Amino acid sequence: MMELTSTYILLQGLQYHAFIGVGEQEQVVGNDYVLDLRLGYPFAEAMESDAVNDTLNYADVFNVVSEVMKQPSKLLEAAAGKIVKELCARYKRLESIDLKLVKRNPPMGADCDSTGVELHLINDKTKD
Repeated sequence: MMELTSTYILLQGLQYHAFIGVGEQEQVVGNDYVLDLRLGYPFAEAMESDAVNDTLNYADVFNVVSEVMKQPSKLLEAAAGKIVKELCARYKRLESIDLKLVKRNPPMGADCDSTGVELHLINDKTKD
């Protein structure tokens, strides 16, 4: 039998219209954003129990992220940081977070699909 070493909850392609940007226009009209999350979470119990209480409810995670995305920010880095901070505060059993947040068609005079940031965090339980 194979040993289970890692389990992840995925939320991919979450789409938002938000007010993130340094420019005044971005703070007024907003822009479109796409967010991907990969959350390390121990759900081996849920594989046997088939009970939502034994895992991380991705609908709840979506609601947390959506509330944070409603808050204006100047930087994508700050918005990503707020999301990570809120997820860590609410879900103590998180083992890791991989987050990608991109702004579609950024107003910078370049012909590109998006610009963005990525975060990769591991919960170092030795520093509690």
